[in-house]
Amino acid sequence: MTHILLTGSSRGIGAAIAVALTRPDVDLAGHGTASGIPADFADPAAPLALWDAALDRLGGRIDVLINNAGIFEANPIDRPQDEWVADWERTMRINLTASAELCRLAILHWQKRGSGGRIVNIASRAAYRGDSPAHWHYAASKAGMVAMTKSIARGYAAEGILAFAVCPGFTMTGMAEDYLASRGGDKLLADIPLGRVAAPEEVAEAARFLALDAPPSMTGAVIDVNGASYVR
Repeated sequence: MTHILLTGSSRGIGAAIAVALTRPDVDLAGHGTASGIPADFADPAAPLALWDAALDRLGGRIDVLINNAGIFEANPIDRPQDEWVADWERTMRINLTASAELCRLAILHWQKRGSGGRIVNIASRAAYRGDSPAHWHYAASKAGMVAMTKSIARGYAAEGILAFAVCPGFTMTGMAEDYLASRGGDKLLADIPLGRVAAPEEVAEAARFLALDAPPSMTGAVIDVNGASYVR
């Protein structure tokens, strides 16, 4: 039985990942669902509280951490200084710092157990190609997540601790639907050679593979799911 903690499982990509992991050999602790563990990552105390609650729910062992929770909120540069900085820090706290804290707790847990484990971080295409002028903070948070993933992979592979990232482009979640509508859907779709945005289930399948089946030599890999709208 593989014990998995999944953050941001209440909707969109996270909900699709939860469905993909609904199988007899997985015990899943979700975060943010009606049946899951509540935690507001804007609160600095939340990541540790979530980790402890998940450990308790999963019988004292977590084998896989999937960091999916995140926000995508506009922050135009012409806002008042204090408001702009506050929203920059809010996005960093929720998207990056909370994920980093959970990664740290997972690594310490696996080192104590001598068991190894897996981390899957859901980042974004924005980590590589940037985002809109109102979303510097979002792109920076996801670039940080990718760099963190690579650092973990290089630092702890010898201990059997593996780390992977998934970088979706536009995905047909509530956030993506609103953004597509606000930015002119047809124009954005024209930038995707596949001709459509990704389905949450496609991103979920990549996350499921990395969490359960990816060979250890893939550690450090970043998987793009963006319809060839950005290739590296």
